[in-house]
Amino acid sequence: MRRGIPEGAPGHPRKSDPRTNPPHLTPLPRHRERRGTAEPDGPLAPARDSSSRGQPGESGRRGRPARGDSPLSGRAPVRQVPRILYEDEEIIAVDKPSGMPVIAADGSRARSLYDFITRHIRMSNPKGRAAVVHRIDRDTSGLVIFARSAATKRSLMGDWDRIVRERVYAAVVEGEMDEPSGRRESWLMENRGGTVYEVPAGTRGAKRAATRWQVRAHGSGRSLLELRLETGRKHQIRVQLAALGHPVAGDERYGARTDPLGRLALHAELIELVLPGRREALTIRCPVPPAFRAACEERVSRLPAAAPAAKRNGHPRHGDR
Repeated sequence: MRRGIPEGAPGHPRKSDPRTNPPHLTPLPRHRERRGTAEPDGPLAPARDSSSRGQPGESGRRGRPARGDSPLSGRAPVRQVPRILYEDEEIIAVDKPSGMPVIAADGSRARSLYDFITRHIRMSNPKGRAAVVHRIDRDTSGLVIFARSAATKRSLMGDWDRIVRERVYAAVVEGEMDEPSGRRESWLMENRGGTVYEVPAGTRGAKRAATRWQVRAHGSGRSLLELRLETGRKHQIRVQLAALGHPVAGDERYGARTDPLGRLALHAELIELVLPGRREALTIRCPVPPAFRAACEERVSRLPAAAPAAKRNGHPRHGDR
């Protein structure tokens, strides 16, 4: 320790130096500023839930990581804002984001499509309420129909199979199909864990399922399919495509090994129905996400041919190195 150095002179210890001052005089450490955690807020940004914020490096939700944060995909989270496609005095058609449930599970506080549509209805009718007519899987995106009243719901669900004339889905599947089109008919059962599987025809409790498919594009070891439902069974498309050896990309439950979109690559694209009391059919479309086709495009990297270096007096010019 140095002695005899006047205070303020070179070499004299500063009062804030923790090496020479007592602990009670040492300045408190500053909190480090987190980097990369700020998210831009815009008109389509989802509401934040302060009760579900994760720690730095997490996906923002405790428990299961968001699909968009999957290490298999390395992609950003998918859109989480529904979009109204069509509405009249009886029904509302909406584009549901992947990862949002149509109805929240019992005891869950997660945002659901039902809540979104109910809020939309109450903007014009404070006592109004959405009525669920049909559902699609939580991780499937695309077209869902809601009724504006319980009476409309009863009329639609009472004869749904006759009212709905066409249901079309789009899917990105692993591998390239052997044929340009085809049809799959099988019998499905569901176990206690909610997984559906095919069984022999005539199995007690099994339900018949039929799907027609057609290839729209293929490449990069994947195929983009158009799928038309003849029946509407739980997980019908996912189970039947997996049985064909071409599971839907991102569908871990039914054997997919890749996740190019960071989500289940299944989208409800079109529905055609004749509403009670109407003569003409109503066709509602929900555009397929551009990433579906992009996932099936061949990506070939080609380097341009090297140009000969210009020389002067046998030496390369400046900048040709």
